[in-house]
Amino acid sequence: MPSYSSAVDALRRHWGYDSFRPLQAEIIDSVMSGADTLALMPTGGGKSITFQVPGLLLPGLTVVVTPLISLMKDQVDNLRAHDIPAVYLHSGLTAREARLAMQKAELGKVKFLYLSPERLQNERFVGELKTWQVSLLVVDEAHCISQWGYDFRPPYLAIAGLRRYFPQVPVLAVTASATPRVADDICRHLEFRPGSRRFQMSFARPNISYIVRRDVNKPERLLTVLRNTSGSAIVYVRSRKKTAEIARALAAAGISAEAYHAGLLPEEKSQRQQRWKDSQVRVMVATNAFGMGIDKPDVRVVIHYDLPSSLEEYYQEAGRAGRDGLPSFAVCIVSPRDRGVLARRLEEAFPPLPLIAEIYEKVCLDIDLCLGEGQYQVFDFNLEEFCVRRKLWPATAKAALQLLSLGGYVDYVDDVDARARVMVLCRRDELYSMELTPLEDEVLIYLLRNCPGIFADYFNIVETVIASHLSVTPETLYQTLLALSRRHIIHYVPRRLQPYLYFPSRRIETRHIEIPARIYVDRRQRMAERIDAMTRFAFADSDCRAQTILRYFGQTDAPRCGCCDVCRQSAPRSKPPVELPDSILHLLSNNPSLTVREIARQLNIREELVVNAARRMIDRGLLTLNPDLTLCKHP
Repeated sequence: MPSYSSAVDALRRHWGYDSFRPLQAEIIDSVMSGADTLALMPTGGGKSITFQVPGLLLPGLTVVVTPLISLMKDQVDNLRAHDIPAVYLHSGLTAREARLAMQKAELGKVKFLYLSPERLQNERFVGELKTWQVSLLVVDEAHCISQWGYDFRPPYLAIAGLRRYFPQVPVLAVTASATPRVADDICRHLEFRPGSRRFQMSFARPNISYIVRRDVNKPERLLTVLRNTSGSAIVYVRSRKKTAEIARALAAAGISAEAYHAGLLPEEKSQRQQRWKDSQVRVMVATNAFGMGIDKPDVRVVIHYDLPSSLEEYYQEAGRAGRDGLPSFAVCIVSPRDRGVLARRLEEAFPPLPLIAEIYEKVCLDIDLCLGEGQYQVFDFNLEEFCVRRKLWPATAKAALQLLSLGGYVDYVDDVDARARVMVLCRRDELYSMELTPLEDEVLIYLLRNCPGIFADYFNIVETVIASHLSVTPETLYQTLLALSRRHIIHYVPRRLQPYLYFPSRRIETRHIEIPARIYVDRRQRMAERIDAMTRFAFADSDCRAQTILRYFGQTDAPRCGCCDVCRQSAPRSKPPVELPDSILHLLSNNPSLTVREIARQLNIREELVVNAARRMIDRGLLTLNPDLTLCKHP
């Protein structure tokens, strides 16, 4: 890696920016001084730069613990795209892939090592890690370490154990959603040292208008919202089936839309995401699998067709609107039955304790796992098929598996979209002396010509593309790659879409299954509190929506936003001044273009009045609406 004269120099060389966003430089300075640091930055605030730049400046390895495999892969791919060497380790890798990644980290050939928190429960791995030159420990999505947080992950508690091996190495914890109680918990669990620092950006997003619309006819209301707004949009729903249904309905109504969920093929995800990012498709209808790591600044509206279970989730998802700072909308569409839907989620998330133990036993029987076996092993697991065989509700079974994971018995991983990948195991000169079939020869030639670096690392491939290029069926290509792999000419890892079970401990007798009160009773109570806060946000009509969110995150002195539906409803009605068109034209004579909000502020009137006047003026040919949603005088 090159040397850098400053943090800004590293930023400019790899990302092309000449300056940092607010608080980024201060957080980086804190890390570089060796202080343990907590950074609370809202979605889109640029959290990753706060540890990626120090990781380049520091001499050794930066270890990043992050909970989602998809997010881990996105960040590593992004670093590699910026010519920064990085690898990741998670339970979905083959033993050979994991060993290659560890060798690179040990030999100092990479600057960043991304880990799933479960990896820290493996004593053998930690024994190797403690011998490496680690310069920075990063805890991404740090709220997962707190039992008061909405997404507690017990393996995160093992992070503090690394400190005894790296006592002088600073820890940087970053998150976009943490209440004051959770922030204190993060610092305590990570054993922050004296002199630690905490940075918090305001959770206020003044360019976002939080709107709640109540309607028993949700589909019709969704169409109304999209027809009365412009620009890219995300519609969040709670089920995979609903993503496809709503996308089809929107397309039938003339609104371009696509569906996105965790069950799609990797290439489908990538293609749909790219079409949406390129604005070829206006609306992405998605589950919460969509959004992490997505950096599209011009999302004008985020719509929650189904309510999330907490304000933390809502804030993160709604915050994907308006990252460019321009006026945007976060809209909740609710019906009276949504109160009951939220209440039922609490019961679904906490099945009876005897049923949880029973599901553990049935899972072990299904995968033919004997008592005392299974530690550190991975088993393919189709939850839907399991529920059909065992006559269980999928929501109940999944909730039981999540609680078993919190108890340390088994981890169910459905965050799986691993593409097929391949690496050549032989030396190049050895290939010339091997006896190959004509098709094996063609496949190897294709790989060598189209997969750079394939002798040193794994390269992602798409089997259907290769099969089409070679004019063979995907099945024929699959068998050929397997044959080459069996002969140890290549190592071929087929595409993996199947969710899996990972056992951090051996199978035990069902009667010994215990879910501690801190996991079951306390978490149930905290979830009830979060659901209650989400319900108040969606159904109360007296409190400013933005104020409600900010108070939840500890900002008690926030003023009313003036632009949510509650504030607009309570604002005094006034007639538009007769001279408003002339005033708008006068403002635009001195400014090449202005947003509706900027015009409203300068004229000290409500935005609604400006919007109505601007529409009439556009119809009369007096104004033009630019692609960036600013107004200018018609040329």
